[in-house]
Amino acid sequence: MTELDKDLDKYPDRIGEMYVGKTVFITGGTGFVGKVLIEKLLRSCGGVKKIILLIRDKKGKTPQERIRETMNLPLFDLLKKVKGPDVINKVEAVAGDCMLPDLGISEADREKIRNETDIIFHCAATIRFDEPLKKAVILNVRGTKLMLDLAKECKKLMVFCHLSTAYCHLFEKVLYEKIYPPPADPHKVIKTVEWMDEKIIDSITHKILGDIPNTYAYTKALGESLVADEMDNLPVLILRPSIIIPAWLEPIPGWTDNINGPAGLLIGAGKGVIRTMYCNSDKYADYLPVDIGVNAMIASVFDFATFKKRRIYNLTSSSQYKISWSDIIEIGREVINTRMPLNGVAWYPGGYKPILMRIQKRITRGFEVFEYYANNQWDFVNDDSLEARNILNPRERETYKLDGDGINYYDYFTNCVHCTRLYILNEPDDTIPAARRHMKVMWIVDLITKFFLVIGLIYLLWTKLFKSLLGYA
Repeated sequence: MTELDKDLDKYPDRIGEMYVGKTVFITGGTGFVGKVLIEKLLRSCGGVKKIILLIRDKKGKTPQERIRETMNLPLFDLLKKVKGPDVINKVEAVAGDCMLPDLGISEADREKIRNETDIIFHCAATIRFDEPLKKAVILNVRGTKLMLDLAKECKKLMVFCHLSTAYCHLFEKVLYEKIYPPPADPHKVIKTVEWMDEKIIDSITHKILGDIPNTYAYTKALGESLVADEMDNLPVLILRPSIIIPAWLEPIPGWTDNINGPAGLLIGAGKGVIRTMYCNSDKYADYLPVDIGVNAMIASVFDFATFKKRRIYNLTSSSQYKISWSDIIEIGREVINTRMPLNGVAWYPGGYKPILMRIQKRITRGFEVFEYYANNQWDFVNDDSLEARNILNPRERETYKLDGDGINYYDYFTNCVHCTRLYILNEPDDTIPAARRHMKVMWIVDLITKFFLVIGLIYLLWTKLFKSLLGYA
């Protein structure tokens, strides 16, 4: 134990103590945020009694099989090393689906949830921007309503924590930690999509959305409004994270299970699939490493349960840390070219057949959505969240880190690419030297190509000038 550890031990961990003996019910537990939340609760709030996950059958696997599969991920290695392999026995599955009426939960399981649940984290949602409106409403809006109905039945509920998004009120260029009116009546929207044919809904989606650019922002705003409406009836919290990106510090620096967001841009560019991007390079977006976001989720429950003061938290970073699109491009180029190159780069001169057409089409569709966010900018006021952070003592700030102090963006992006290589692209570390050699060759080829392009351009300009001097057309 270091001297720092000894000093921190002088302070209580009030957050961890609050979770002692508590049963936590989580939706979306097999998603990106959900997995990190489970790991952190079990590792740092070790006194938690039980974690119940709402899990649906998928690809022929039962909910309990999906839990075992999830807990075998490298993400949970540190947890099992620190707490022992039996710690996963605290995680229990309940069969259900937020897309189904009554959440698809059996009466026996519903009774268990009613009697045992102390804290609810509602994280389940579709985050696809181009999700068909009917599905987005059923999951993001009706699913939230059904979860609130279930929360009203829970006999000892302390907190209902709803994971919203900082990007669901897009017409507010400065977003405060307050309630905003929804774009429509969520109850009427739910009833409409329940009986209307999906093809008809698809044909009028653009009219329903109006100026809202996608179904994600529309339905998350509706879902948030349902939670806000229950503030007088339930101990609800609304958390608005910005763009959630790979882990910064724990449990694995750079860990991710997807290539959405900026990490996807790095990987796409590094593979040679993304060649251009339309954006205002001077603008910045707002990012939240998933481990910081999860710490904020855990700490916000403590803050509300203890002080009963704050109900809405903007989990954002740009008020303190700003990184522009040009910064990301420059850092990403450095990381991919010199630190962590990738294998199987697609665009070698005279390279492979066009086998990436499907991927390219998917990226193109994604860019059409992405361009709206890359060419607009929002600012977020998170004074209440910062005030809640300041209440924490040094031990709690260390255990549940909520700020970006000390981040090195080059190291962070290197870790992000490294984890993507390992866990998504299945490129082991022993392939890095060969990838570096290929990158050097490509750099030389690129330099030679640019040289001849410049020579060719000079030749064309000189020829045109020479002909004009001689009077040729």
